[in-house]
Amino acid sequence: MTIGPKLAWDDTVLPFQLDVSNMRGRVARLDGVLDGILKQHDYPRQVEALVAEMALLTALIGQTIKLRWKLSLQVQSKGAIRMIATDYYAPQKEGEAARIRAYASFDSELIDQTDTKDLLSEGYFAILIDQGKGSAPYQGITPLTGNSLRECAEAYFAQSEQLPTRFSLSFGLSSEPGVDEHWRAGGIMLQHMPKASPFVADQVGSGDVLSADDLVDGEEGENWSRVNILLDTVEELELIGPTIPPTDLLVRLFHEEAPRVYDAQAVRFGCTCSEDRVRQSLSIYSARDIEKMTTDDGRVTADCQFCGAHYDLDPATVGFEAGQDDGN
Repeated sequence: MTIGPKLAWDDTVLPFQLDVSNMRGRVARLDGVLDGILKQHDYPRQVEALVAEMALLTALIGQTIKLRWKLSLQVQSKGAIRMIATDYYAPQKEGEAARIRAYASFDSELIDQTDTKDLLSEGYFAILIDQGKGSAPYQGITPLTGNSLRECAEAYFAQSEQLPTRFSLSFGLSSEPGVDEHWRAGGIMLQHMPKASPFVADQVGSGDVLSADDLVDGEEGENWSRVNILLDTVEELELIGPTIPPTDLLVRLFHEEAPRVYDAQAVRFGCTCSEDRVRQSLSIYSARDIEKMTTDDGRVTADCQFCGAHYDLDPATVGFEAGQDDGN
Protein backbone atom coordinates (compact mmCIF):
# COMPACT_ATOMS: atom_id res chain seq x y z
CA MET A 1 0.00 0.00 0.00
CA THR A 2 1.33 3.44 -0.94
CA ILE A 3 0.75 6.00 1.81
CA GLY A 4 0.91 9.74 1.23
CA PRO A 5 3.40 12.00 2.99
CA LYS A 6 2.97 12.21 6.75
CA LEU A 7 1.79 15.61 7.90
CA ALA A 8 3.06 17.11 11.14
CA TRP A 9 -0.47 17.26 12.54
CA ASP A 10 -1.64 13.80 11.44
CA ASP A 11 -2.65 11.56 14.35
CA THR A 12 -2.66 14.36 16.90
CA VAL A 13 -5.16 15.99 19.26
CA LEU A 14 -4.60 19.69 19.95
CA PRO A 15 -6.27 21.08 23.10
CA PHE A 16 -7.24 24.75 23.13
CA GLN A 17 -9.12 27.36 25.11
CA LEU A 18 -11.25 30.30 23.97
CA ASP A 19 -10.58 32.97 26.58
CA VAL A 20 -13.32 35.42 25.57
CA SER A 21 -16.16 32.89 25.74
CA ASN A 22 -14.73 30.68 28.51
CA MET A 23 -14.73 27.49 26.47
CA ARG A 24 -12.32 24.66 25.95
CA GLY A 25 -11.93 22.30 23.05
CA ARG A 26 -9.80 19.97 20.97
CA VAL A 27 -8.89 19.64 17.31
CA ALA A 28 -8.10 16.09 16.15
CA ARG A 29 -6.66 14.68 12.93
CA LEU A 30 -6.50 10.92 12.34
CA ASP A 31 -4.79 9.17 9.46
CA GLY A 32 -2.44 6.33 10.37
CA VAL A 33 -4.62 5.50 13.39
CA LEU A 34 -7.55 4.71 11.11
CA ASP A 35 -5.34 2.67 8.78
CA GLY A 36 -4.15 0.64 11.76
CA ILE A 37 -7.70 0.05 12.98
CA LEU A 38 -9.41 -0.73 9.69
CA LYS A 39 -6.76 -2.86 7.98
CA GLN A 40 -7.31 -5.50 10.67
CA HIS A 41 -10.80 -6.16 9.29
CA ASP A 42 -12.76 -6.42 6.08
CA TYR A 43 -15.65 -4.15 6.99
CA PRO A 44 -18.22 -2.89 4.46
CA ARG A 45 -17.75 0.82 3.66
CA GLN A 46 -20.71 1.96 5.76
CA VAL A 47 -19.30 0.10 8.77
CA GLU A 48 -15.84 1.58 8.18
CA ALA A 49 -17.38 5.05 8.17
CA LEU A 50 -19.03 4.54 11.56
CA VAL A 51 -15.85 3.04 13.05
CA ALA A 52 -13.90 6.05 11.74
CA GLU A 53 -16.44 8.43 13.32
CA MET A 54 -16.33 6.55 16.63
CA ALA A 55 -12.50 6.56 16.65
CA LEU A 56 -12.50 10.32 16.02
CA LEU A 57 -14.93 10.92 18.89
CA THR A 58 -12.77 8.70 21.10
CA ALA A 59 -9.64 10.73 20.32
CA LEU A 60 -11.40 14.04 21.01
CA ILE A 61 -12.94 12.88 24.29
CA GLY A 62 -10.01 10.77 25.44
CA GLN A 63 -7.44 13.56 25.40
CA THR A 64 -8.86 14.85 28.69
CA ILE A 65 -8.25 11.74 30.79
CA LYS A 66 -5.21 11.42 33.04
CA LEU A 67 -2.01 9.46 32.49
CA ARG A 68 -2.44 5.67 32.60
CA TRP A 69 -6.24 5.87 32.56
CA LYS A 70 -8.36 4.11 29.94
CA LEU A 71 -11.46 5.51 28.25
CA SER A 72 -13.89 3.30 26.35
CA LEU A 73 -16.80 4.24 24.11
CA GLN A 74 -19.46 1.66 23.30
CA VAL A 75 -22.55 1.60 21.16
CA GLN A 76 -24.97 -1.33 21.49
CA SER A 77 -27.76 -1.56 18.95
CA LYS A 78 -30.55 -3.80 17.68
CA GLY A 79 -29.92 -2.53 14.15
CA ALA A 80 -27.73 -4.04 11.44
CA ILE A 81 -24.69 -2.88 13.40
CA ARG A 82 -24.79 -4.64 16.77
CA MET A 83 -21.82 -3.02 18.50
CA ILE A 84 -19.02 -0.54 18.03
CA ALA A 85 -16.38 -0.48 20.76
CA THR A 86 -13.31 1.74 21.10
CA ASP A 87 -10.59 2.07 23.70
CA TYR A 88 -8.31 5.05 24.35
CA TYR A 89 -5.23 4.32 26.46
CA ALA A 90 -3.73 7.48 27.91
CA PRO A 91 0.08 7.72 27.79
CA GLN A 92 2.06 6.00 30.52
CA LYS A 93 4.31 9.06 30.76
CA GLU A 94 4.20 12.71 29.70
CA GLY A 95 5.31 13.11 26.09
CA GLU A 96 4.36 9.59 25.01
CA ALA A 97 1.63 8.79 22.48
CA ALA A 98 -1.86 7.67 23.47
CA ARG A 99 -3.19 4.52 21.83
CA ILE A 100 -6.57 3.83 20.21
CA ARG A 101 -8.17 0.59 19.08
CA ALA A 102 -11.68 -0.17 17.77
CA TYR A 103 -13.88 -2.88 16.32
CA ALA A 104 -17.46 -3.40 15.18
CA SER A 105 -19.82 -6.36 15.00
CA PHE A 106 -22.70 -6.42 12.54
CA ASP A 107 -25.28 -8.59 10.78
CA SER A 108 -23.76 -9.17 7.35
CA GLU A 109 -27.13 -10.19 5.88
CA LEU A 110 -28.86 -6.99 7.00
CA ILE A 111 -26.06 -4.49 6.37
CA ASP A 112 -26.68 -4.07 2.62
CA GLN A 113 -30.45 -3.98 3.05
CA THR A 114 -30.47 -1.17 5.62
CA ASP A 115 -30.39 2.58 5.02
CA THR A 116 -27.32 4.24 6.52
CA LYS A 117 -29.43 6.26 8.96
CA ASP A 118 -31.00 3.06 10.31
CA LEU A 119 -27.83 1.02 10.85
CA LEU A 120 -27.97 1.84 14.56
CA SER A 121 -31.31 1.67 16.37
CA GLU A 122 -32.87 0.86 19.74
CA GLY A 123 -29.72 0.88 21.80
CA TYR A 124 -27.43 2.97 23.94
CA PHE A 125 -24.27 5.03 23.86
CA ALA A 126 -21.89 4.55 26.79
CA ILE A 127 -18.67 6.05 28.10
CA LEU A 128 -16.52 4.14 30.58
CA ILE A 129 -13.39 5.36 32.37
CA ASP A 130 -11.01 2.94 34.08
CA GLN A 131 -8.74 4.76 36.52
CA GLY A 132 -6.67 1.67 37.32
CA LYS A 133 -6.36 -0.65 40.27
CA GLY A 134 -7.96 0.52 43.49
CA SER A 135 -10.55 2.75 41.79
CA ALA A 136 -14.09 1.87 40.75
CA PRO A 137 -14.67 2.34 37.00
CA TYR A 138 -16.95 5.20 35.96
CA GLN A 139 -19.79 4.45 33.55
CA GLY A 140 -22.35 6.73 31.94
CA ILE A 141 -25.08 5.61 29.54
CA THR A 142 -27.62 7.43 27.39
CA PRO A 143 -30.08 6.08 24.77
CA LEU A 144 -29.11 6.29 21.11
CA THR A 145 -30.52 9.52 19.74
CA GLY A 146 -30.29 11.65 16.61
CA ASN A 147 -28.99 10.53 13.23
CA SER A 148 -25.28 10.10 13.95
CA LEU A 149 -22.76 9.04 16.54
CA ARG A 150 -21.84 12.72 16.87
CA GLU A 151 -25.37 13.54 18.02
CA CYS A 152 -25.30 10.58 20.42
CA ALA A 153 -22.12 11.92 22.01
CA GLU A 154 -23.55 15.44 22.31
CA ALA A 155 -26.70 14.05 23.94
CA TYR A 156 -24.59 11.97 26.31
CA PHE A 157 -22.68 15.02 27.61
CA ALA A 158 -25.88 17.05 27.98
CA GLN A 159 -27.87 14.28 29.66
CA SER A 160 -25.27 12.43 31.75
CA GLU A 161 -22.69 15.15 32.46
CA GLN A 162 -24.77 18.34 32.02
CA LEU A 163 -21.89 19.79 29.96
CA PRO A 164 -22.82 21.74 26.81
CA THR A 165 -20.77 19.99 24.13
CA ARG A 166 -20.58 20.29 20.36
CA PHE A 167 -18.70 18.26 17.75
CA SER A 168 -17.98 19.12 14.13
CA LEU A 169 -16.59 16.08 12.33
CA SER A 170 -15.41 15.15 8.86
CA PHE A 171 -14.27 11.71 7.74
CA GLY A 172 -14.00 9.90 4.45
CA LEU A 173 -11.86 8.05 1.96
CA SER A 174 -8.94 10.14 0.70
CA SER A 175 -8.07 9.79 -2.98
CA GLU A 176 -4.78 11.54 -3.70
CA PRO A 177 -2.78 11.14 -6.91
CA GLY A 178 -0.29 8.29 -6.60
CA VAL A 179 -1.59 7.25 -3.19
CA ASP A 180 -3.82 4.29 -2.33
CA GLU A 181 -7.31 5.19 -1.14
CA HIS A 182 -7.41 5.40 2.65
CA TRP A 183 -9.53 6.87 5.44
CA ARG A 184 -8.85 10.26 6.98
CA ALA A 185 -10.77 12.04 9.73
CA GLY A 186 -10.71 15.43 11.41
CA GLY A 187 -12.88 17.19 13.93
CA ILE A 188 -13.37 19.86 16.56
CA MET A 189 -14.90 19.43 20.00
CA LEU A 190 -16.21 22.44 21.95
CA GLN A 191 -17.26 22.33 25.59
CA HIS A 192 -18.62 25.03 27.87
CA MET A 193 -18.69 24.69 31.65
CA PRO A 194 -21.46 27.01 32.89
CA LYS A 195 -23.52 26.77 36.03
CA ALA A 196 -26.59 24.71 35.33
CA SER A 197 -29.63 26.69 34.29
CA PRO A 198 -32.40 26.78 36.91
CA PHE A 199 -34.73 24.67 34.76
CA VAL A 200 -32.24 21.84 34.17
CA ALA A 201 -33.03 20.07 37.45
CA ASP A 202 -36.71 19.96 36.50
CA GLN A 203 -35.93 18.25 33.21
CA VAL A 204 -33.40 15.68 34.41
CA GLY A 205 -35.21 12.44 35.03
CA SER A 206 -38.37 13.60 33.28
CA GLY A 207 -37.77 11.31 30.31
CA ASP A 208 -36.68 14.16 28.03
CA VAL A 209 -33.26 14.00 26.40
CA LEU A 210 -31.43 17.21 27.19
CA SER A 211 -29.46 19.18 24.62
CA ALA A 212 -26.60 21.65 25.08
CA ASP A 213 -29.01 24.57 24.63
CA ASP A 214 -30.96 23.41 27.70
CA LEU A 215 -27.88 23.95 29.87
CA VAL A 216 -26.98 27.56 29.15
CA ASP A 217 -28.78 30.87 29.44
CA GLY A 218 -28.00 34.57 29.86
CA GLU A 219 -24.47 35.62 28.95
CA GLU A 220 -23.29 32.02 28.86
CA GLY A 221 -26.05 31.20 26.39
CA GLU A 222 -25.00 34.12 24.20
CA ASN A 223 -21.38 32.94 24.26
CA TRP A 224 -22.41 29.40 23.40
CA SER A 225 -24.58 30.55 20.49
CA ARG A 226 -21.90 32.88 19.12
CA VAL A 227 -19.14 30.28 19.16
CA ASN A 228 -21.39 27.67 17.60
CA ILE A 229 -22.26 30.06 14.76
CA LEU A 230 -18.52 30.43 14.15
CA LEU A 231 -18.05 26.66 14.23
CA ASP A 232 -20.84 26.25 11.69
CA THR A 233 -18.69 28.08 9.13
CA VAL A 234 -16.00 25.38 9.11
CA GLU A 235 -15.67 23.47 5.85
CA GLU A 236 -15.01 19.73 5.56
CA LEU A 237 -11.69 20.24 3.79
CA GLU A 238 -10.56 22.56 6.58
CA LEU A 239 -11.10 19.71 9.03
CA ILE A 240 -9.64 16.91 6.96
CA GLY A 241 -7.52 18.43 4.19
CA PRO A 242 -3.70 18.51 4.06
CA THR A 243 -3.15 22.27 3.79
CA ILE A 244 -4.48 23.88 7.00
CA PRO A 245 -2.72 23.12 10.31
CA PRO A 246 -5.01 22.95 13.37
CA THR A 247 -3.51 26.15 14.81
CA ASP A 248 -4.32 28.07 11.61
CA LEU A 249 -7.82 26.61 11.60
CA LEU A 250 -8.47 27.87 15.13
CA VAL A 251 -7.38 31.38 14.14
CA ARG A 252 -9.61 31.27 11.06
CA LEU A 253 -12.64 30.24 13.08
CA PHE A 254 -12.19 31.88 16.46
CA HIS A 255 -9.71 34.76 16.18
CA GLU A 256 -12.13 37.11 18.00
CA GLU A 257 -12.45 34.59 20.87
CA ALA A 258 -8.72 34.78 21.75
CA PRO A 259 -7.82 31.11 21.14
CA ARG A 260 -4.99 29.71 23.23
CA VAL A 261 -3.41 26.34 22.33
CA TYR A 262 -1.60 23.80 24.50
CA ASP A 263 0.73 20.93 23.70
CA ALA A 264 -0.62 18.49 21.13
CA GLN A 265 -1.16 14.86 22.11
CA ALA A 266 0.08 12.21 19.64
CA VAL A 267 -2.16 9.19 19.13
CA ARG A 268 -1.34 5.80 17.59
CA PHE A 269 -3.14 2.56 16.83
CA GLY A 270 -2.35 0.12 19.60
CA CYS A 271 -3.76 -3.06 21.10
CA THR A 272 -3.07 -4.41 24.58
CA CYS A 273 -3.91 -8.05 23.92
CA SER A 274 -1.31 -10.67 24.85
CA GLU A 275 -1.04 -14.37 25.64
CA ASP A 276 -0.84 -13.52 29.34
CA ARG A 277 -4.12 -11.58 29.13
CA VAL A 278 -5.80 -14.47 27.30
CA ARG A 279 -4.61 -16.88 29.99
CA GLN A 280 -5.90 -14.51 32.66
CA SER A 281 -9.32 -14.33 31.03
CA LEU A 282 -9.46 -18.15 30.91
CA SER A 283 -8.39 -18.53 34.52
CA ILE A 284 -12.00 -18.39 35.73
CA TYR A 285 -12.91 -21.65 33.94
CA SER A 286 -12.72 -25.20 35.31
CA ALA A 287 -11.08 -28.12 33.51
CA ARG A 288 -14.54 -29.27 32.37
CA ASP A 289 -15.26 -25.82 30.90
CA ILE A 290 -11.87 -25.78 29.17
CA GLU A 291 -12.59 -29.22 27.70
CA LYS A 292 -15.72 -27.80 26.03
CA MET A 293 -13.60 -25.02 24.48
CA THR A 294 -10.97 -27.42 23.15
CA THR A 295 -10.90 -27.90 19.38
CA ASP A 296 -10.79 -31.25 17.57
CA ASP A 297 -7.04 -30.68 17.25
CA GLY A 298 -6.71 -30.58 21.02
CA ARG A 299 -6.04 -26.85 21.36
CA VAL A 300 -7.74 -23.86 22.95
CA THR A 301 -7.77 -20.90 20.56
CA ALA A 302 -8.71 -17.24 20.92
CA ASP A 303 -8.76 -14.30 18.51
CA CYS A 304 -8.53 -10.62 19.45
CA GLN A 305 -11.52 -8.75 18.07
CA PHE A 306 -9.53 -5.49 17.94
CA CYS A 307 -6.31 -6.47 16.15
CA GLY A 308 -6.97 -9.98 14.86
CA ALA A 309 -4.13 -11.62 16.82
CA HIS A 310 -4.58 -15.41 17.08
CA TYR A 311 -3.65 -17.34 20.20
CA ASP A 312 -3.18 -21.13 20.25
CA LEU A 313 -2.84 -22.68 23.72
CA ASP A 314 -2.38 -26.09 25.30
CA PRO A 315 -5.64 -26.77 27.25
CA ALA A 316 -3.62 -28.31 30.09
CA THR A 317 -2.04 -24.92 30.78
CA VAL A 318 -5.21 -22.77 31.07
CA GLY A 319 -8.10 -22.53 33.52
CA PHE A 320 -7.99 -22.28 37.29
CA GLU A 321 -7.17 -25.99 37.61
CA ALA A 322 -4.19 -25.86 35.24
CA GLY A 323 -1.14 -27.59 36.66
CA GLN A 324 -2.97 -28.90 39.73
CA ASP A 325 -2.26 -32.45 40.86
CA ASP A 326 -5.42 -34.59 40.68
CA GLY A 327 -4.22 -36.60 43.67
CA ASN A 328 -3.90 -39.95 41.83
